Amino acid sequence: MNETSVLDAQDLVFSYDGVRQVLRGIDLRVRKGEIVGLIGPNGSGKSTFIKLVFDLLRLKTGSLLVAGHPARSPQARMHAQYLASNDHLPEFLRAREYLAIAGDLYGQRLDLERAQAYFEAYGMSGRLEHLIEDFSHGMRKKTQLISAFLQRRPLTIVDETVNGIDLEAQYLVEKEFGRMRSEGRAILLCTHDFSMLERIADRVIFLDNGAVIADAPVRDVLSLHRGIGQMVFDHLDERSLT
Repeated sequence: MNETSVLDAQDLVFSYDGVRQVLRGIDLRVRKGEIVGLIGPNGSGKSTFIKLVFDLLRLKTGSLLVAGHPARSPQARMHAQYLASNDHLPEFLRAREYLAIAGDLYGQRLDLERAQAYFEAYGMSGRLEHLIEDFSHGMRKKTQLISAFLQRRPLTIVDETVNGIDLEAQYLVEKEFGRMRSEGRAILLCTHDFSMLERIADRVIFLDNGAVIADAPVRDVLSLHRGIGQMVFDHLDERSLT
């Protein structure tokens, strides 16, 4: 593994039924201090790949390292945090309790002042002691994101978590992602929000049918295709003709 990498996948092959390959020889890398967009149509293999990173599926073929450690190892789990696309948080907990438990998983005590400052900035002043069951969809998403901002793992994988929050909060989230990048942390953004990726991502990885179709700096995609969306549409047009 390259010493600058925080996520390294080589020749990743995966099948749920032993017949149809969901991932077909995936090679990809996420380096320290970069924001990478992971895009592709539904069924392209994005969710399967993320589940393999966090050992939610058993890796059978290929190599997958997180910060130099096999993805199945406890060391790998300590270096990465996953923000899911859903908002399924434990409703019986208060927000402060949820954030404290998340910190405990990484051996990190909750910084209450920082948590309060984030909640105030994201329009949730005074809600730290409220039960999560009383939170709206957007508030739950913000709480997930704040958890990542407090933990600041070497690798954070964000799976559509920014969807559902208000525009002001999204602006703050993008700024915070930039700060994490400047600290040398890596963020893998799995999203259909191509405009956000064009604003903040350094690189984009495009999956389709379980294979890497493109892995390129965003500036090159903008130059060659006039946008990430156009790159995807160009590929889909070519695929429909074959």
